[in-house]
Amino acid sequence: MSNDFEHDDEEIIFVSKSQLKRESHALQELGEALVELPASKLAQIPMPEELADAVALARKITARGGRKRQLQYIGKVMRQIDPEPIERAMEGLKADSARETARLHKLEQWRERLIAEGDEALAELLDEFPHADRQHLRQLMRNAMREAKQNKPPKSARELFRYLRDLMAE
Repeated sequence: MSNDFEHDDEEIIFVSKSQLKRESHALQELGEALVELPASKLAQIPMPEELADAVALARKITARGGRKRQLQYIGKVMRQIDPEPIERAMEGLKADSARETARLHKLEQWRERLIAEGDEALAELLDEFPHADRQHLRQLMRNAMREAKQNKPPKSARELFRYLRDLMAE
């Protein structure tokens, strides 16, 4: 006679139906986020072939009902795989995006300081980036100040931003 209670050391974990639904919705939202990613970033996400095919198809579907069904299918596929690598890759993309945004804000602050404060800000910039072209920076600053006073389009301010971006990338 076999005993059905032989495995006393195994712990049985009960998960409520509501919890299962929350997890299912979270995975479907992760799938939707995959569909919304630009192709260049989507290529960086590790995923099984079945999921990649489902995401590619969802990106092509324009009909609302069809897209919704495909997103539900993506959620179903997501429940059958380990979503951890995909979640980590998505977090990595968010962190990269946040770093890039912070870098652009820093560039904008330098540009605004150079235009507003002039030589004082230029001296600080040259301390931080000694290989910068002082003469070219001064010319861009003067032109940007002149354009701002004359209410002209900020062509030189954009050029100054590009120069700073290239300078900080080096």
